[in-house]
Amino acid sequence: MEKMKRAGIEPFRDFDHKARTFNEQSFNEEGRKRTKRIMNWLEGQGVQFENASVLDIGAASGVFSVPFAERGAHVTAVESSIPLVELLTENFAKFPDDKVKIIPERFEDIDVQERGWSQAFDLVFVSMCPVILDWGSVEKILDCASQYCYISMPVGSTELSLIHEIWPLVTGQSFRTKHTEMGYLLHLLYLKGYAYESLITRETKTMEYSRDEALQEMMVWLRRHDLPADDRNRKIVADYLDQAYPSGKVTVQQSGRYGKVLIRLQDQNMYTRD
Repeated sequence: MEKMKRAGIEPFRDFDHKARTFNEQSFNEEGRKRTKRIMNWLEGQGVQFENASVLDIGAASGVFSVPFAERGAHVTAVESSIPLVELLTENFAKFPDDKVKIIPERFEDIDVQERGWSQAFDLVFVSMCPVILDWGSVEKILDCASQYCYISMPVGSTELSLIHEIWPLVTGQSFRTKHTEMGYLLHLLYLKGYAYESLITRETKTMEYSRDEALQEMMVWLRRHDLPADDRNRKIVADYLDQAYPSGKVTVQQSGRYGKVLIRLQDQNMYTRD
């Protein structure tokens, strides 16, 4: 978070410029399969969606909120990005008003007690959202849940095939992944006495950019890793994209290790399917 801010990137606006592309990737066949795997894992741990109340924090365009509602849940979706809220509204249009609700605010600005959200939701769901800054923010999330809380975070740096191609040209070195803060979350949950299941998996998705979009994305990545997005580096990246992708379409593989944790707040014994 701090590195992004130093680079002039506002974490809560990071998806604004690519909201529609993100939405398309979330609801294509590959994206739906990825979402289904996570939801099936939750159901395998005893989470039931039929008539459940779900708070989806950082809902984006509804990548999980929509299938939650399709499986019978009553969904409250918190999302602060205006382009994503517009897409979320479109994706929610098929549901009745009493089934889904959009809160176009930052979760950090919401007073849980004042809003009446304390232990108000059967499941609180937070997937890859920059709302988790410290233990206090985790406690605020947990306060909203009565039964379950799901949190997913990166375990290491996201691996982008294009950055592996570009990085040596800019730095003269290979790109190396780094561990991130999922380990801290798990240790704190352990030390604070919570009951939980955790899972770490490797996930991959395919994305397609125009050359201009790929150039913009690489400039953001360089800034995120404390490298200058100056004229020199822009020319290196642009020249490479022209040479390596003459068709103008840049296909990129994004992969990485991601951690998922389901915290049990009520029935804390090990769940076994009948």
